[in-house]
Amino acid sequence: MTRIAWRISAFAVALILCVGSAMAQQVRPAGKIIARDSQGHAIRQVHANGIDIGYKLVGSGPPLVMIMGLGGTIEHWQPQIVAALAKKYQLIMPDNRGMGHTSANATTFTYRLFADDVIGLLDALDVEKTHVLGYSMGSTMTQELLLTYPQRFDKAIVHATTTDGSNVAAALKGKTIPDPIVARQVEATTHWKTPMDRIAAVTNPVMFVVGTADTVVYPESSKVLAAAIAGAWLVQFKNATHELMYETPTGFARIVLTFLGTDETVKATQPPPMLQKGGNSARP
Repeated sequence: MTRIAWRISAFAVALILCVGSAMAQQVRPAGKIIARDSQGHAIRQVHANGIDIGYKLVGSGPPLVMIMGLGGTIEHWQPQIVAALAKKYQLIMPDNRGMGHTSANATTFTYRLFADDVIGLLDALDVEKTHVLGYSMGSTMTQELLLTYPQRFDKAIVHATTTDGSNVAAALKGKTIPDPIVARQVEATTHWKTPMDRIAAVTNPVMFVVGTADTVVYPESSKVLAAAIAGAWLVQFKNATHELMYETPTGFARIVLTFLGTDETVKATQPPPMLQKGGNSARP
């Protein structure tokens, strides 16, 4: 009877711990509400890294911070993707410096500055560790985050990235950029070069996603980076362009969920049968 009572008690404790752990995963909002999106989600602002950062939280589950690309805001994320990811993860969706609901100051734009903005927001939200998904300029920000703050992130999805930002600037050459903030983003991008001598030290699980017909960043950078990081995934969508996630939202969301939901750490306890001592590995 005592043993049964002990087991029931242990089960109750385990259940409480599990529930507590699940609750601890939920990010508690910080800052004042300044607006609401079309679905009614509150958009808040927190002061961090010298600016006011606008963001919203969507969904529930482990945190996943989503970083938008050049000239984009949180409202430019594809709705189907947001809906699919929010079923399993709590999405932290910030506006980049100077865009949407986030302010800017006179500080020169750099990717280290952008990365510090993300960390400032995570600190304000008391998020010690999170997954991260970055698109285009946001993907390069993700590279900087993995290089500078690897301990703050678990898995990373790097979508439509580059090792040389001057190539991206070249793709925009001749185009008028009326928004001064976007012009500053482009200027920062021209100075980005992935430090290949450091990238191989990244130990976070990383997945690179790119379209084979992307003529803004081209697939080569993703291939080079995936080859440099041990165990990195490389997913190429045939005929997809730089707008891949808008062209195939279902496919994009599915591969992101597959990557995030896969336990890649395998502990080999014994060699396969054909390699065991005495095994016959001869083939006809």
